[in-house]
Amino acid sequence: MSTTPNSPPPSPLDGLRFAFGTLTVLPVRVTRWDREAARGGMLGAPAVGLVVGGCAAGLGLLALFLGAGPLLAAVASAAVPAVLTRGLHLDGLADTADGLGSGKPAEDALRIMKQSDIGPFGVLTLVFVLLAQVAALAQLYDISWARGACAVVAAAVAARLALTLAARTGVPAARPDGLGAAVAGVVPVRWALAVTAAVTAAAAAWGALLGPSDAVRTAAAVLLALAAAELLLRHCTRRLGGITGDVFGGLAETAATSALVVLCLGV
Repeated sequence: MSTTPNSPPPSPLDGLRFAFGTLTVLPVRVTRWDREAARGGMLGAPAVGLVVGGCAAGLGLLALFLGAGPLLAAVASAAVPAVLTRGLHLDGLADTADGLGSGKPAEDALRIMKQSDIGPFGVLTLVFVLLAQVAALAQLYDISWARGACAVVAAAVAARLALTLAARTGVPAARPDGLGAAVAGVVPVRWALAVTAAVTAAAAAWGALLGPSDAVRTAAAVLLALAAAELLLRHCTRRLGGITGDVFGGLAETAATSALVVLCLGV
């Protein structure tokens, strides 16, 4: 994955196409597949979260408006990210759980992760993660529609921001091919930190629409979600030798779930 000598520098639109084309099923054509476009795509990943989260919140609010209860609205909101990613993040989470849970050396663990079937570790992880997401959203929607919608968007953005940080310089790829190899190390650390600061500030402003305490809670949810994803990233790097596309999916779901759980606390 490299840029040819005569290729023009990528535009911001190339980066957004890369982000939406690789992280969603939306009909976006990826016009460039090189390190520069991947850098723009990973820097723009939170924008993907904003769109996905907006769609998820919209469906949840529509369900409530039509008379559904908080639990059904929570299921609807949790289903949208799965649909818009064709379940790739959830599949990556399950594969990562199977690989890490196997206790085998890196090469064998990576082979297990690449298999099409899902093992017991993957099934259990999916069940508990989805239950946690739905339970958290049901609680938040039950408190207020606005609080639930705010949480859905914040969690989706935090999930994709975790990918920006995972693509930073110094994090290697576990395999020579795949999405992990395409984006590993493409984002300079200072740029990743700048995006993190900007998104956290935006999250605080978003939460402030509900009140001063919610501004703090929403910003804290983003930061703690990133901390949880970082712990998983470091563990995967030690155990597997780097990141893969499956690990990216696991990081996104870990961050989203952590954010939702934090947003439930103290409300």
